[in-house]
Amino acid sequence: MISEDVILGDGVTIPQPQLVNLYGCTVGDNTKVGAFVEIQSGAIIGRNCKISSHSFICSGVTIGDGVFVGHGVMFINDLFPQAVNADDSMRGPADWSMVPTMVEARAAIGTNATILGGVRIGEGALIGAGAVVVSDVPAGAIVAGVPARVLRYATQSVTSSR
Repeated sequence: MISEDVILGDGVTIPQPQLVNLYGCTVGDNTKVGAFVEIQSGAIIGRNCKISSHSFICSGVTIGDGVFVGHGVMFINDLFPQAVNADDSMRGPADWSMVPTMVEARAAIGTNATILGGVRIGEGALIGAGAVVVSDVPAGAIVAGVPARVLRYATQSVTSSR
């Protein structure tokens, strides 16, 4: 389902629109969105991105231009998730604080990575498959593991074309 309040840029490709859940978000020009992707209200996706299938991009996430998001990538915007309050009442919007996350231009996030809220992934950074990102990733860094740690830095310039 693509809600009426979604802003889609020119040339956005969603091959299977019946298999996505987009609402209240912005998707930039020429971005490709795969099947079984959810992009929540307030999320912003830049131009020329690829959002692979089964990924979840929650409110508070901003993704820069030219970013690759692999299959099954999960973003988190609540550092202390709970279903109920202390009195067993269901938690609502007023009962938690959303933490924003920023993915800068030309970063690449590997399959099944989990990105905790409140982090910044720097320009041209590469997040390895299955990594759990719990802190900021510097521009050009290659990180992997649980928690993700810097392995090395890319040898090519983060502003060069891919």
